[in-house]
Amino acid sequence: MTGYVGGRLVTELVDRGTQVRVLTRSTDRIRERPWFGDVEIIEGDANDPDTLARALTGVDTAYYLIHAMGKGRRFVRQDRRTATRFARAAEQAHVGRIVYLGGIIPTGAAKLSPHLRSREEVGQIFLESGVPTVALRAAVIIGSGSTSFEMLRYLTERLPVMTTPRWVRSRIQPIAIRDVLWYLAECSRLPPETNRTFDIGGPEILTYEEMMARFAAIEGLRRRWIVPLPVLSPKLSSYWVGLVTPVPKGIAKPLVASLRYEVVCHDDDIADHLGEPPGGRLGFDAAASLALERTRGLAVALGWSSAADAAVATPSDPLPTDPAWSGGSLYVEQHSRPVKASRDVLWSTIEGMGGDRGWHHTTVAWQLRGLVDRLVGGTGARRGRRDPDRLRVGDPVDWWRVEVREPDRLLRLHAEMRLPGNAWLELQIDDDGTSRRLVERSVFVPRGLAGHAYWWLLKPFHGLVYETMLRDVVRTAESAGAASPAGR
Repeated sequence: MTGYVGGRLVTELVDRGTQVRVLTRSTDRIRERPWFGDVEIIEGDANDPDTLARALTGVDTAYYLIHAMGKGRRFVRQDRRTATRFARAAEQAHVGRIVYLGGIIPTGAAKLSPHLRSREEVGQIFLESGVPTVALRAAVIIGSGSTSFEMLRYLTERLPVMTTPRWVRSRIQPIAIRDVLWYLAECSRLPPETNRTFDIGGPEILTYEEMMARFAAIEGLRRRWIVPLPVLSPKLSSYWVGLVTPVPKGIAKPLVASLRYEVVCHDDDIADHLGEPPGGRLGFDAAASLALERTRGLAVALGWSSAADAAVATPSDPLPTDPAWSGGSLYVEQHSRPVKASRDVLWSTIEGMGGDRGWHHTTVAWQLRGLVDRLVGGTGARRGRRDPDRLRVGDPVDWWRVEVREPDRLLRLHAEMRLPGNAWLELQIDDDGTSRRLVERSVFVPRGLAGHAYWWLLKPFHGLVYETMLRDVVRTAESAGAASPAGR
């Protein structure tokens, strides 16, 4: 359950009070999940009969969310083999129901892409297995970490003008990850003999081009100019996507090949059997806004802290086990130094920066940056600080705002200067009982092409400034420590 949908589905089921058993190849990969202590865990390979027998014995509803896309050319054969073994083991274990999530199959297509053909074949294997099966079929899933959504995010953010393949005008019925999870969990309420497919989709039918335009508007980007070209084949399109986005080519190629089809729900009768998600199905704008709101707010926690620190509040949130390339661009620069000063002296030095005291030897550089900010209508460095010695969450510190303050451990500042993105600065004291280090991290989440250009143009400057500031903080703390009684 380390996949995009599976990791989120466990949370949904556990929150409903369902007794859950999880099959995973590696227990270590899920150890930091918030539900780790609330589920039974079987470690092993889904292709191993003994593992499947242990995992499926006594199970009422088995969720199958395995697919091999991105694992080479033979993913269709691998999907077929794994599904067949799972279906056989489920029948032998007398599982009450299999629930499978596949893709909407276009009508009238002379030849399906390998990705869609595999999804259809796996669903058919379960429907013919002798175990009652509910095969849900969805198109593009909207949520941070979803491959289709991430591809849309990167293309829109990075290219203000783009020449695109014809598939950007294919009609698609996207669905929010929140609603997908609700349908999956609700399948247990269907009559025991139910053995059929259900198409699930959101309330709107859009083209990929329309989704990119609306995504740009939601994120506050300027209008994107899109010029479809008829000459870009799926293979060339996958290379193009791989060049512009961090989505791996092995995943982009089969996915792009499927996007040229119209994937719209053929039936919408699942509501007759299960009703609607609470509040109704989310439209594209609401689903994308949720994903952006949470990924922007959690960017720092996910980039800097452990998985346990990044609590998941909604299905659209990023998870620590999502692919490294998901969640949008996140630029991180980190420096650290050992410190021969007590924790309290070091913390006082950190907390006292800014305002009249300045930023050590980097003060002039930051003053110049503040002047530039004022010239373009920003706050600059004129705000100073409320108290020269103590900070509170929400306090201004020149062009920063205190976002997190954990005394003697962590200070996190959020930049409020005019930037093509969001920036944070974190100073953290790491102490393992035998040594102490000060870790300085700067994080930047770019907005649009201007944000990426800003980061790379100023990266050499930032490296010098932050390294110098870190060195001076450590020296100041050590000097202060030498002149005062030993602290903690």
